Amino acid sequence: MAFSAQRGANVRLPAEVNRILFVRNLPFKISSEEMYDLFGKYGPVRQIRLGTAQDTRGTAFVVYEDIFDAKAACDHLSGFNIMGRYLIVLYFSPTKQTKKTDLAAKEAEINEMKAKYGED
Repeated sequence: MAFSAQRGANVRLPAEVNRILFVRNLPFKISSEEMYDLFGKYGPVRQIRLGTAQDTRGTAFVVYEDIFDAKAACDHLSGFNIMGRYLIVLYFSPTKQTKKTDLAAKEAEINEMKAKYGED
């Protein structure tokens, strides 16, 4: 732990950097063990969630213990070829997720108002 604190002593990271990575373009046949082997090279991994539903296959969330380990993994594994697929590794951004739901709610509200006041 002291080593992690030293690494980040006077380092400013970009705002989008966080401990949670979103990985796309994974081979469908990759196992959790292979994921831990690959991402564990960059530091302790707290959790990996592989997408199993039809619309989430080929994706995963990787949660690191330390933000600097997540940054190293993102930097080194973006574009990495595994089983013939090139990985897309991004920082997870919960604000992007909420913006999508907020937009849908606002559109519904606007449509409701239009219907109420007879606008097309």
